[in-house]
Amino acid sequence: MNFVPITERDQQAMLAAAGVDAFERLLSIPPGIPRAKWNLPKGLSEPELTGLLTGQAARNRTVRTEVSFLGAGATEHWIPSVVRYLFSRGEFLTAYTPYQPEASQGTLQAMYEFQSMICDLTGMAVANASLYEGASALAEAVVLALRATGRNRVAISRTVHPEYRQTLKTYLAGSEAALDLLPHRDGAVDPAAESKITDQTACLVLQLPNAFGCIEEWAALIRKAKAQGALVIVSADPIALSVVRPPAEIGADIVVGEGQALGTPLLYGGPYLGLFACREELLRRLPGRIVGRTRDANGRRGFVLTIQTREQHIRRSRATSNICTNEAMMALNAAVYLAALGKSGFRELGVQNLSKARYAHQTLTALPGVEPLFDRPFFNEFALSLPKDPEQVNAELLKRGFLGGLALKRWDPKLANGWLVCVTEARSKEQIDRFAEALREILR
Repeated sequence: MNFVPITERDQQAMLAAAGVDAFERLLSIPPGIPRAKWNLPKGLSEPELTGLLTGQAARNRTVRTEVSFLGAGATEHWIPSVVRYLFSRGEFLTAYTPYQPEASQGTLQAMYEFQSMICDLTGMAVANASLYEGASALAEAVVLALRATGRNRVAISRTVHPEYRQTLKTYLAGSEAALDLLPHRDGAVDPAAESKITDQTACLVLQLPNAFGCIEEWAALIRKAKAQGALVIVSADPIALSVVRPPAEIGADIVVGEGQALGTPLLYGGPYLGLFACREELLRRLPGRIVGRTRDANGRRGFVLTIQTREQHIRRSRATSNICTNEAMMALNAAVYLAALGKSGFRELGVQNLSKARYAHQTLTALPGVEPLFDRPFFNEFALSLPKDPEQVNAELLKRGFLGGLALKRWDPKLANGWLVCVTEARSKEQIDRFAEALREILR
């Protein structure tokens, strides 16, 4: 349709009908917020503007200009060059959302291969073609569990990432669902928390590794949840699944996670990639898109959006989710990344994450005043206690070219000196040693 502008006369007529004399009177702006005064310079030519923006961008501090030891949900991993090359080929990369999906066989095949790989990683029977990111994937899993069980209580460990818990709280706002937070002790769920799982619990929510990087022992909790008829949801780091048992083997009914580590650079916070897999019995409750493999009338292999009818996404209150699309581009990226590494390469990736994090842990805890915050197995993140304020330490590290760990008081004021350090395969021994030496100088 043509664009029809609102004239000054039209605007005055609408303001008169609303009973005000200026558009600003329709806005509720707190008095403490200053009004913007636009003092824009004159326009620039394209080369002038490009030069200006290039100079501004060069002022950014990134993992390319600093060596990062920061994780907490977004981690730096090495991405092989072949991933970007294949990911960018026109046969795969497209801005088109397949509303008539069967015409997009290349896109659908890539999604199908992605689903298959996620099933292999998690040990689950089915996976969707991705969700938006890890936090909302966890929230969608809880909503599924509430509907599947008909119950209204959610048992969730405090060792689940606080921002994931906040996203879940936002999802459930206005509903009758209630969150039962399971306390933690020494970096893992307190065994006494088992009593909070009852016959009204829809699901038990856990994280692997947890927000502190720790690998927990959940056997008793999961047995109690199963005995009470609750579903078990595990939010898992996909890289960690290269070296630990698949969640399906420890009793998970639903596995979700953040897929950013699978070939997606940090990108200032997004777009990321939500992973979602589950047992086959829950297939028809799965949110998002699902791609299936079939045969056409001539017996040729083909791919289709399956299980959900086209009307699924406009069923309003009867829809399983308000998620009606997926992060297809990031899922494609992840599929190429996993295929490029292969099973042996992916296993080696996990081993490197383990061994380099262990070396960093030993090196840093050898410094005077630096202590482990928890005495538990960890993957590529670990929590330390520093003798100085972690935020001040991070400011000094930045001057020396390092992005330090997360100051844990952001999550819990009781962990005032807590510091969460992340070490992946992207870090070299030389970088870890320089990081430790910089920390030694700061703590001196």
